[in-house]
Amino acid sequence: MDLHFGDSKPTDEERAAVDALLGPPESSWEGADRSDADLRWARGGRAARDRRDLLLPGLHALNDRIGWISDGALDYLCRRLTVPPAEAYGVATFYAMFSVKPRPATVLHVCTDLACAAAGAPELCAGIEARLGLGSGVSVERGPCLGLCERAPAALAIRAGDPVRTAVSAPATVEKAVLAASAPDSAPEEPPAALAVPQAGQDGLMLLHRVGVVDPASLDDYRAHGGYTALRRAFELGPAGVIREVTDSGLAGRGGAAFPTGRKWQATASQPDRPHHLVCNADESEPGTFKDRVLMEGDPYALVEAMTIAAYATGAHQGHLYLRGEYPRALHRLEHAIAQARARGLLGDDILGQGYAFDIEIRRGAGAYICGEETALFNSIEGYRGEPRSKPPFPVEKGLFGKPTVENNVETLVNVLPILTMGAPAYAAIGTDRSTGPKLYCVSGSVERPGVYELPFGATLGDLLTLAGVRDGLRAVLLGGAAGGFVRADELGIPLTFEGTREAGTTLGSGVVMAFDDSVPLPRLLLRIAEFFRDESCGQCVPCRVGTVRQEEALHRIVERTGADAAGDIALLREVGRAMRDASICGLGQTAWNAVESAIDRLGAYE
Repeated sequence: MDLHFGDSKPTDEERAAVDALLGPPESSWEGADRSDADLRWARGGRAARDRRDLLLPGLHALNDRIGWISDGALDYLCRRLTVPPAEAYGVATFYAMFSVKPRPATVLHVCTDLACAAAGAPELCAGIEARLGLGSGVSVERGPCLGLCERAPAALAIRAGDPVRTAVSAPATVEKAVLAASAPDSAPEEPPAALAVPQAGQDGLMLLHRVGVVDPASLDDYRAHGGYTALRRAFELGPAGVIREVTDSGLAGRGGAAFPTGRKWQATASQPDRPHHLVCNADESEPGTFKDRVLMEGDPYALVEAMTIAAYATGAHQGHLYLRGEYPRALHRLEHAIAQARARGLLGDDILGQGYAFDIEIRRGAGAYICGEETALFNSIEGYRGEPRSKPPFPVEKGLFGKPTVENNVETLVNVLPILTMGAPAYAAIGTDRSTGPKLYCVSGSVERPGVYELPFGATLGDLLTLAGVRDGLRAVLLGGAAGGFVRADELGIPLTFEGTREAGTTLGSGVVMAFDDSVPLPRLLLRIAEFFRDESCGQCVPCRVGTVRQEEALHRIVERTGADAAGDIALLREVGRAMRDASICGLGQTAWNAVESAIDRLGAYE
């Protein structure tokens, strides 16, 4: 292990940021201001390795307090954790929200992804940059989806300090975004999460029925509306009984892969290796996806209860909630919910007096789409670059920290609550034989009422867009986000099920439904998708690292008419797309060509 440190020293403020997380250093080796005598010893071996997972929280602590991560600060953090600085530098530069170069304390992130681009994000960025000008003390950074697609265009201001301050502007105007950046404490408060749910308060909702009805900060209000009924039922059934109910319900993962949840839980629970881990994947970074944010902001206790049930069923005593770094309000809501649940005996050493111990730790992401892939997420939590692992072994055998791990996203976990309260047969009767239960859809783009919608599996795309108020001149609908595919305006009869979309040659993915009318320039939209995948590729495997660049280059030539032969570039795109799909390590490279391919074949994008 190369622990070569440089000569740079941390400032007092940087030391304070790290020490607030790790506590004061115990020796000169760790950076304490003492005599050199104690440089002869240091923590080592297993004790040092066990602290590696604090690297990402340490980087957040520095970035939150200072606004960037200097060489001296990184060296000090590495001394405290016995991590090679070269490795820590690779981690720090992996994430878009961190900077290892000096920048202003205030950063304004402006979304330029699909929904925001269609809503005028390029003009918004130009206006903000012109208004702020040079020397404003604000760094304007154009970036990927902020998960605020129902209020596009969107901007997020982050001002470093103690404490860090954030302000969201959505829908953003030049004036509102500049105010959020220059005076985050004075910016208007975000609208309640219920405004993202057009169906809020309607009868018949199962996953969204509390959003807009209960106070998301009140545990008592949550319990008065059926909260913790499912957990009590779980303790009555026992772990095997809970897994049997989830299996019989037919619940499939809602993150895109649609793997049977009961089978995943059973495979983890049956592993003899201990301890078991539970990971909630709340890093929804797919452009157009925001359903998990709405659930966490509007009904945070539901996720805490669902994670407790999943842990009880699979024998996990520690839960890790990996949350998008761009979700400050969800972070505050969940921190409060976890603290309240812990104080009331609903988390901790003896949950509801049943003798079962379980607790939840929140880990913040820092702007890396690839960390939505489960094994990349594990690496991120462990303090390494968020690069996917080769499979097998699968996470149920060797996942987080090399131990059996069950990983589910927010929507999947929240579905467990109605399964236990209403019973597996009643839940399985909703939807279709192969796609059971309700599904959440993130509708944005050219519609009158964007937001999160809940419908039973089997409703058609047309049914959903009618609810959302699709506008005249509909040209195309993107299903599944940037990793999904386009369908034509005359294909609205497609049933929204896993099997129905598959038979139609597209995908349901995570539930993104993005409508585009004739005013949206489709070639520019496809170019933005290609730019997104180029930026978000972790670079670990050649097919994705090189293929995403070649895809973007070819689309640039077509859009800008610099290529002599568009047909030749389209042929090249197909060849590169096949290579990425067949040979990439993970789903990012395997799906990077999907949307472009569907636009060429179904929409005639370049004819």
